[in-house]
Amino acid sequence: MLLGLLADELFGDPRQGHPVAGFGRLAQALERRTWRDDQLAGIAHEAILVGGVAGAAAALQRATTGTGWRLPVTVAATWVVLGGSSLRREAAAVDALLSADDLPAARQRIRNLVGRDPSNLAADELARACVESVAENTSDAVVAPLFWGAVAGLPGLLGYRAVNTLDAMIGHRTPRYRNFGWAAARLDDLANWIPARLCTALTIAAAPLVGGSSTAALRAVRRDAHHHPSPNAGPVEAAFAGALGVRLGGRNSYQGQVEDRGTLGDGPPVTRADIVRANRLALIVSLGAAATAALLGRTPRLAK
Repeated sequence: MLLGLLADELFGDPRQGHPVAGFGRLAQALERRTWRDDQLAGIAHEAILVGGVAGAAAALQRATTGTGWRLPVTVAATWVVLGGSSLRREAAAVDALLSADDLPAARQRIRNLVGRDPSNLAADELARACVESVAENTSDAVVAPLFWGAVAGLPGLLGYRAVNTLDAMIGHRTPRYRNFGWAAARLDDLANWIPARLCTALTIAAAPLVGGSSTAALRAVRRDAHHHPSPNAGPVEAAFAGALGVRLGGRNSYQGQVEDRGTLGDGPPVTRADIVRANRLALIVSLGAAATAALLGRTPRLAK
């Protein structure tokens, strides 16, 4: 898993034939047959896809245990499910466009990171969206898969990525997915509950390394995390806000629906300069998560 993290840092996401993209196409094809406007259909859809991935991963793990293939298979699986390097690269690209005062291009590029409507966002609001995405996705795309890989091996790694991908695809409160996507959203909340708290703790501990205060980060989490509608993104984004000494949260527009995410942190509003610091904090947290996963991997677990 540590080698997989290194591969992600060196190479980023696979540029062609990404397995996660292939899973997404499979999920879309299945949805054409399973979609109904009710929760039971969504539960069946989730069970088929997540169960299929986890089952296949468990079979692959058994087949490679005790063979020379176990190491390369685990490295490859870790590499394809992690997204920390690509996340920070996209954030750096937005930063570069904002530095060049190219707002139209920055609004277009930020779509790779966020689901909110960026068409009318000013530079500082684009920077806020970028920092919030770096915070939330450091938990979802790095800490969580490392955690589940450490405690459950290949089924944990690949099963978690299936859960998180389906949440991104159908876990929305839109007319089409309010019922059908209910199971995807709830299972993702459950799968991310512990990793989000781990990410929050690592962020609080890392705050002094980016010029911040662990005390301020902890205070922001305790005071502000519950203002966020997500039980997992709230603590993580509040911790990032406190660690960076900035203010996150506010009103965002998603497909015409306005959502108030509360105020996180009590510093000044985010500016472009904070994107670099957020990326640095995300990298430190990722390394901390890798160290934690290595420690967890030394204890008895399902993978054994």
